[in-house]
Amino acid sequence: MNQIIREDIENILSRPYIDFSAFDGMDILITGATGLIGKTLCFTLLTYAQRVSNPPRITALVRSRDKALNVFREYIGQPYFRLEVSDIRDYHGSSIKPDYIIHAASETSSLSFINQPVETILTTVEGTRNLLDLSVQCGVKGFAYLSTMEVYGAPQDDTLIKETDGTDIDPMEVRSSYPESKRLSETLCAAYHREYNVPAKVLRLTQTFGPGVAYNDGRVFAQFARCAIEGKDIILHSKGETKRMYLYTADAAAAVLLVLLKGENGKAYNAANEDTYCTILEMAEYVSENCGDHPVNVRIELTDTASLGYAPVLHMNLDVTRLKELGWKAEYDLKQMFQRMISCMKEN
Repeated sequence: MNQIIREDIENILSRPYIDFSAFDGMDILITGATGLIGKTLCFTLLTYAQRVSNPPRITALVRSRDKALNVFREYIGQPYFRLEVSDIRDYHGSSIKPDYIIHAASETSSLSFINQPVETILTTVEGTRNLLDLSVQCGVKGFAYLSTMEVYGAPQDDTLIKETDGTDIDPMEVRSSYPESKRLSETLCAAYHREYNVPAKVLRLTQTFGPGVAYNDGRVFAQFARCAIEGKDIILHSKGETKRMYLYTADAAAAVLLVLLKGENGKAYNAANEDTYCTILEMAEYVSENCGDHPVNVRIELTDTASLGYAPVLHMNLDVTRLKELGWKAEYDLKQMFQRMISCMKEN
């Protein structure tokens, strides 16, 4: 864990609206534990565990043992850390029954949404159902499901989007495999809460990034960062008209922990930094001028974006009032988000 990530962990632990003592002595299962948000959550809770007399015990559920051994190498063998390797569809728990479950496992590759749509759907829906069944068996105190802003489809203006708003997703579009499976998983959370009293809550996260993003990550923010580092032109394959908010990893992790502890059961919460609302072109221009050793150019070379798995043009202006009413606020702006991510990418 590098210094920037350690600083982020300290920031999360210092937020007064999260009662970390509620986790004392608890067993916490985190799926997708080597993912960007998953590992931030694990590092935060493991750091807390090192400092208290009755520490929580963290179980990290992952698909790749080798990757996990590298990510969590400083915690292997600690009594408050357990590593389990399994597909989320096949995981049936262990001798440790979780008190809290944070379900952060998800496919994130846009190309997978169009090239493996069946696998995208089944992994998301069957995995979520499996974990909700485990929640019933164990009588968990809290279940947080990490969903996506994409459940709202492709809004075409800047109207604020509330959690109660609908969607225009076309289920016959192959790329809908991702948002539709997320929507159904949200409904499963609501259904298990109603029928089996599972204390499930949903977070609809906007695009999230920060330290820990892999250098070769294919998402747009990582592509822009690589161009800034390498001094290469930023090439857009669309006009960059899509407009949305972004979120720093530490702010996202804080939102997850807060909703897990204080969120209303059976409810969804938008999570985004309102101050980062911009088009992709505007973000590219900002990175080109401010984030490298020297300015780089932004060029538009139009291509068939559907074949690349791009979402349709949209304006995703999320209303985060419900989350802020719990006490949460974003603490990192777009400049800090890129600076901190780029510093870590340079190290790797």
